[in-house]
Amino acid sequence: MPRSDLPAPRLQSSPPYSLEKMTDLVAVWDVALSDGVHKIEFEHGTTSGKRVVYVDGKEEIRKEWMFKLVGKETFCVGAAKMKATINIDAVSGFAYEYTLEINGKSLKKYMENRSKTTNTWVLHLDGEDFRVVLEKDTMDVWCNGKKMETAGEFVDDGTETHFSIGNHDCYIKAVSSGKRKEGIIHTLIVDNREIPEIPE
Repeated sequence: MPRSDLPAPRLQSSPPYSLEKMTDLVAVWDVALSDGVHKIEFEHGTTSGKRVVYVDGKEEIRKEWMFKLVGKETFCVGAAKMKATINIDAVSGFAYEYTLEINGKSLKKYMENRSKTTNTWVLHLDGEDFRVVLEKDTMDVWCNGKKMETAGEFVDDGTETHFSIGNHDCYIKAVSSGKRKEGIIHTLIVDNREIPEIPE
């Protein structure tokens, strides 16, 4: 016989996302671009044929009732509108493999190439985190997703690219390493203090 002096069981309120979304999420990638790190999520309903692509939580593509379960979905990511493609391939039976390409290269190849063409620094100023990226081929400087206004200057041992973060004076110094394999060494200086580079 149930006891009436016990509190009634509390029902959990439903989560803000549907259970269907949770079961169809098959892949998540973090892609570091000059304007920031972007999260790409892919839902693939193998019974319904549904395909949904999210970039930074925003739905970019939604297709329902796709009869062909393999194929590709192409979309843009980041401020530079980089072309991204998710390839859907059957592995065996009802198993699928999902690969991400950025600008026609596998994510791994793209990131390897990117580490050769960019420098990235993360610093903390005035209680805020900043991610500074130098694109070596164009000498464009990005900070927290925004392309910075810069001024280039030739100095005795190389060049300096000046910009500001808030009221902080910053510059990226470019000097020759003296070694052909290493090429040019880029150093970020903020308020006359060198900031260590982070590998991406």
